[in-house]
Amino acid sequence: MAGCPIGGLPGFGKHGQEENDMQNSKYITVLVPGGLLDLGKVEAISLVAGKYDLTCYLTSAQNLRLLGASDDNLEEIKGALAGLGLIVKEPGRFPKPRICFGMPYCNLGLVDTFALSDRIWSRFGGRTGVKPKLKIALSGCPASCAGSMLVDIGIIATRNGFDMYAGGKGGALPKIGKLIARGLTEEEAVDLVGELVDYHASKTGKKQRMAKLIDEPDFPKRITS
Repeated sequence: MAGCPIGGLPGFGKHGQEENDMQNSKYITVLVPGGLLDLGKVEAISLVAGKYDLTCYLTSAQNLRLLGASDDNLEEIKGALAGLGLIVKEPGRFPKPRICFGMPYCNLGLVDTFALSDRIWSRFGGRTGVKPKLKIALSGCPASCAGSMLVDIGIIATRNGFDMYAGGKGGALPKIGKLIARGLTEEEAVDLVGELVDYHASKTGKKQRMAKLIDEPDFPKRITS
């Protein structure tokens, strides 16, 4: 913390500054499918961030969060972003997968993770009414750099097809997901993603992690051990 003035820390500034910080504590999350931002999107985000004096934060889910909005300008900023072709995260939106960058960029990569992520997003990205607390990850090899065993729905490419895990989670009480399918084709893996999301929606009132559902008798598994 050397070199950081104590007045710059939350809760230690002047009262007026504290009020201003609280007023400007809203944020907007821009979904970034595949974790990829082309130059046009970067320029669009830069324009909006500059106009409204926002700070850009890269999230662990490979999205972009714009910090420093207020109640007064929150909806205006969302409209500006949407008008530039960006996807603003809203309640009920399908959770785009977190991915590693796979082949051809990684020597261990077995599949093109960007292409598979695009396929999943193209098929399910328009869904609404998806319940909160649902996370998906896609890894291009068993090293699982995207943390596919620590999310609700995890896909891992192997030399024998795609293995799928469900019920993983991070947080204060992390859990490794259970293997629910082995050696799937790409099409079978994408189909199972849809089946799992549908199952989660049918069993969840407001929000719930898949870990609490995975032992249900009708949970969609392709293997039982």
